[in-house]
Amino acid sequence: MLHLRMITPPDRTHAVLRLIEESVGTTHLVVLTGAALVPAGDVVTCDVAREAGDELLHALRELGIDEDGSITVEDIDLTLSKSADRAEEEAPGEGVDAVLWEQLSDATHEESTLTITYTAFMIVAMLIAACGVVLDNAILIVGAMAVGPEFGPLAGVCTGLVRRAPKPAARSLLALLVGFAVGMAATTLFSLVMDALGLFEQSMLEQPRPNTSFIWQPDPFSFVVALLAGVVGVLSLTSAKSGALVGVAISVTTVPAAANAAVALSYGDVDQTWGSAEQLLVNLGAIVLAGTLTLYAQKLLWRTRRGRLRRTPPARPEPRHPRGATGLTDPDGD
Repeated sequence: MLHLRMITPPDRTHAVLRLIEESVGTTHLVVLTGAALVPAGDVVTCDVAREAGDELLHALRELGIDEDGSITVEDIDLTLSKSADRAEEEAPGEGVDAVLWEQLSDATHEESTLTITYTAFMIVAMLIAACGVVLDNAILIVGAMAVGPEFGPLAGVCTGLVRRAPKPAARSLLALLVGFAVGMAATTLFSLVMDALGLFEQSMLEQPRPNTSFIWQPDPFSFVVALLAGVVGVLSLTSAKSGALVGVAISVTTVPAAANAAVALSYGDVDQTWGSAEQLLVNLGAIVLAGTLTLYAQKLLWRTRRGRLRRTPPARPEPRHPRGATGLTDPDGD
């Protein structure tokens, strides 16, 4: 279930109440007339089944509530209510399969903005990966994968493409490109410093590395694994199962490939630099492709379900708040 808290302009409160009453999967409707001060208006709260949430949010935005008031959405971890149980039963599909597009856009916006923190994570992840490739240490490679923040911008690109929003997609792409460029530049400098200190040697990079040689030797499985990781990564975001993102992070070799390319570049090893760059591009391209197709499939699925619901709307009881019960007036006289 989702909890919605809205500040509505007084002239649109009645329309909001009517919308909520007529929406499938809603319950626990509360109205506080004139309770909001900034912005001024009425406070309306309700709970809605997750699978019905996106359609309700879209309708509220069409009323301009987000522009002249506010809409706040919170996940509910536990609700003990028969009314809530009925609301979830009447809503189409399962909540875990539902996509809240506004929530997804907000989440990817935060994760895909080029910030000092994002850049720092990218640099640190690549420095850890650089140590891992030189030492042929798989544990350090896995740690670097988990630290790397690159999936946020990748998801932002996918979301922007599916929603036909060029600005968010461009912002995410910028964060991705700048993050990798700065991280690789810092890693190249780091490798030169470590070599000067005698901690890195070219022979360590050139010797057989059975645990990490796959990083600069892409093969068909690199593409296949990245495709699967892109699907799981997007599903973890849309279903709010963030724990799966850890598995996604340690299944693709984006950060390690970039780090290996940077270290190899510091030693002038063209073969490893080019091989690592290929691995990086294959992984990035496959994740974006799989993530975009997954979001398109989810969008089509829920559009079909909403269409069936509109054609055969379930019977709803009479409005639970008769006109005037909340101190509101109906300007249309309905």
